[in-house]
Amino acid sequence: MLSPRTELILKLVIEDYIKTAEPVGSKYLGDSYKIGVSPATIRNEMAALEKGGYLRAPHTSAGRVPTEGAYQYYLKHLRNKRFVLKGKPLEGVKKKDDKKSSIKNVARRLSEVSGETAIIAFDPRWSYYVGVSNLFQKPDFRDLVRMHALSEMIDQFDDVIRQIYKTIPDEPQILIGSHNPFGDQMAAIVTKYELSNKDHGIVGLVGPIRMDYERNLALVNRARDVICELYG
Repeated sequence: MLSPRTELILKLVIEDYIKTAEPVGSKYLGDSYKIGVSPATIRNEMAALEKGGYLRAPHTSAGRVPTEGAYQYYLKHLRNKRFVLKGKPLEGVKKKDDKKSSIKNVARRLSEVSGETAIIAFDPRWSYYVGVSNLFQKPDFRDLVRMHALSEMIDQFDDVIRQIYKTIPDEPQILIGSHNPFGDQMAAIVTKYELSNKDHGIVGLVGPIRMDYERNLALVNRARDVICELYG
């Protein structure tokens, strides 16, 4: 476990980077947040976090960005596990006789409100994804190498969704980096849904490892609930 002060600085770096996609420097951190310590202390803490494998320095910037290990630590120890969505962002999806059509509409709405790619499956043979263009618009994939890797990953989407369908446990799962079958620069939040007639499937979001985990997890859970309210 990191010390409380080190945890605070790591949390601020991660959450700022999630919002801005820009490397975070010690001076910026001290100027932007009331941490209550000197700039030298912030520099020392960030240096220690880099040495510990939680931060890294991009070649073109004096700032630091989180590593996969940092996100893993954040998800386990630092994120707000009682995050509550404001309003009813997935309201308005109508029940139709064609169940798959309604479930697709839930995915479309989920993609719209999250800004990520939504995935959904109804059985091992039927899957659907929407919002891939959201990924290409993110700064995380603006260089040609990452854009090429993203394009290759999208070609595998259906196969990966079927793989997840067979292995996902009952509880919502957050899969990031090397633990994410969509790619080591990606994150996925996936959960099962089960209907009253025993039909079941999965719903989730795929985005960059720099995603808003608190809000997106709440949105995925809400999408699952909407599906169950329509057809449960």
